[in-house]
Amino acid sequence: MMAITVRIPTPLQKLTQDQPEVTADGKTVDDLLKDLERRYPGFKDRLCDPQGRLRRFVNIYVNEEDIRFLKQEATPLKDGDEVSIIPAIAGG
Repeated sequence: MMAITVRIPTPLQKLTQDQPEVTADGKTVDDLLKDLERRYPGFKDRLCDPQGRLRRFVNIYVNEEDIRFLKQEATPLKDGDEVSIIPAIAGG
């Protein structure tokens, strides 16, 4: 069983019982999101559109690298990786 640390942004912490970090499992970012949804129902709905694609305002980083510049949701994960979920902040 892999242990991947996931940093949870404040607006989503109510889904994780107010934990700023959780561990989850998955071979890819998409698998990880499915595992988070299984552990914390409603989680994936907050991050993905009805087609299951990440919403535009959600940025996910694997070990400080933006998955948009990697393989997006197909980005592979390994034991010990750190994943950060960062909601984009609208600014003017």
